Amino acid sequence: MTAFQPTPRTTVHRRSQRASYDEQTIFSILDEALVAHVGFIDAAQPYVLPMAFARIGRALYFHGSTRTRMLDRIAAGEPVCVTATLTDGLVLARSAFHHSMNYRCVTVIGRGRDVESEQVALAALRALIEKLVPGRWSEVREPTAQEMKATRVVEIPIDEVVAKIRVGPPIDDEADLALDAWAGVLPIQKSFGTPVAAPELPPGKALPEHVTALLQGNRRG
Repeated sequence: MTAFQPTPRTTVHRRSQRASYDEQTIFSILDEALVAHVGFIDAAQPYVLPMAFARIGRALYFHGSTRTRMLDRIAAGEPVCVTATLTDGLVLARSAFHHSMNYRCVTVIGRGRDVESEQVALAALRALIEKLVPGRWSEVREPTAQEMKATRVVEIPIDEVVAKIRVGPPIDDEADLALDAWAGVLPIQKSFGTPVAAPELPPGKALPEHVTALLQGNRRG
């Protein structure tokens, strides 16, 4: 089993039993999450922005316009913090104090850089499309040279990283167990709805196999 080494910035002190540095656990959470929140500082002001992302090996990739302020800061090698979270259930306890949530999250701390290789940038964009809808890349038109020129791709190495996970029922105080209040977990399930075709499509155009495959599974994080 491969594990990341904890650092002073990734060592979990509160509820440390929920921390995980296992590579497979961390990668599975990152690969399931569709959105990560990226924290950065610009002109002494902290910002946190939601971003779609993809993982290739031990690196995260983000993309956007060449004028995006967040990507400028990452490309400049300034410190960033990336967090991806999956919510699995609401934990209802007998007391207000012990209400919680079952979740899986990963936090990556580090510094990023520009992706200068067009080949690597294209691979990152493909990884993102394939993460969202496996099999989609082969059906759509690939980016043109002009589109690639207008797109910035940055890479953040996964070096300092930790996962934190909560599972299981509420943890009530023993004195509260006799209270007449329902307690337990409400699982959170996320699924796709009925596809809505673009208005320009010809009537009756069949859904591609990669879309029907998602609908048949009908579950995303």
